Amino acid sequence: MRILKKILVWILTIESRLIIGKYKPFIVAITGSVGKTSTKDAIYCVLKNRERYARKSDKSMNSEIGLPLTIIGAPNAWHSFSGWLRNIMLGAKMIINRVDYPNCLILEIGADHPGDIRKVARWLHPDIVVITRISKTPVHVEFFKSSEEVFKEKAFLARVVKDGGTLILFADDDKVMTLGEIPKVLNATKNMKDKKIEVLTFGIDMPATARGENYMGSIQSGISFTLDLADEKVPVSTHGVLGKVYLYSLLAAAVVGKVRNIPLADIVKSLNGYEAPRGRMNIIPGINGSMLIDDTYNSSPDAVMSALETLKELKSEVTSNAIKEDFGLVNLSNIPIGQVSHRKIAVLGDMMELGRFSTDEHRKIGREAAGIVNILITVGPRAQMIAEEALRSGIPADYVKCFDSSSDAAPYVASIAGAGDIILVKGSQSPRLERVTKALLREPEKADKLLVRQEEEWLNKK
Repeated sequence: MRILKKILVWILTIESRLIIGKYKPFIVAITGSVGKTSTKDAIYCVLKNRERYARKSDKSMNSEIGLPLTIIGAPNAWHSFSGWLRNIMLGAKMIINRVDYPNCLILEIGADHPGDIRKVARWLHPDIVVITRISKTPVHVEFFKSSEEVFKEKAFLARVVKDGGTLILFADDDKVMTLGEIPKVLNATKNMKDKKIEVLTFGIDMPATARGENYMGSIQSGISFTLDLADEKVPVSTHGVLGKVYLYSLLAAAVVGKVRNIPLADIVKSLNGYEAPRGRMNIIPGINGSMLIDDTYNSSPDAVMSALETLKELKSEVTSNAIKEDFGLVNLSNIPIGQVSHRKIAVLGDMMELGRFSTDEHRKIGREAAGIVNILITVGPRAQMIAEEALRSGIPADYVKCFDSSSDAAPYVASIAGAGDIILVKGSQSPRLERVTKALLREPEKADKLLVRQEEEWLNKK
């Protein structure tokens, strides 16, 4: 099976290289540890109405097989031999004939194993490279000797920006900012003396090309901030999502818009209309008048800390009108306003692929959660360490529950959800915490539109 996969990846990669060489699209490539997918989607939101034909990576298709599928424009065929054959034939057709191919590709680039980005960089030379936050303890570290090797792998994409291209960096991370020296290093070599690469930045805390100011998060209205783009300041507001990770994504997209000479008014209009990918800090109405923060796509230490910080910052905004309009209660007489609990509940699952860092990182989350949540629910054997550390940090035992699986946890969480409760649900892919969110939906019939992993292939998995 592994041999067949290698052959398939080889064929699709060869086709992708030939397609890129033939059609020469403008390429924006995004990598990092946190916020790749949301940044890719935000950039697409800004570019889709300005480019003749823009295409982005579907969902998080950033692997050795996901990237070629995006370039070809083919779906994941899963276990279908005929489906993969159709994908290969589609790629061949594009190479032999001239078709209407995108003039702009927005590609998410991941690094699951050593060499993943280096292999891609041999043939994919982007016009713009965006580097998001790179975690000190990133996921997939178990496949690398150190977190420094993960950084170097992701940083390799910065070395292959086209001559005349742009490198866009996360300004609030000193280590990411060191990548701004790469153009100087390249120009010091004999064969690249004339290579010109512009370095631009985005962030909140440090001076940047695109800087976010006056950030606010609301469980009713999402996020709002002031965009300072090259010394022009305008308000931006995006509904349905929470968290500074989205602020960073929108700022990165604004920089890409500037590089593509899009007017500021059009950039802001696109950012205001941004819709977050499913399973990433989405605000969803829950049962019994609760509100959900669904962040179930995947998890890492930095991402959990960011989600908890967002939960901490949320203020109680519940009034009788807010409950009726936003929390989904039709008959307020059944739940007096005095009984609205305003609790902050966190359902946290295992964080996977942390290798030797797993124990320490789960315990750090427990210490952080203890000072923020009213009720803590964990799912999975690793997440139990979150509960143990939260108990040591002073959260009462009656307010901590541990479950082996999301299927076990879902009925319990549904039984305690009450009016005004804000419930954060977050975990890596393996614990499948979208099952918990599904049990909490005010409108469960919309699960396929609201939640991740609702395809038949996923629903059939245990």
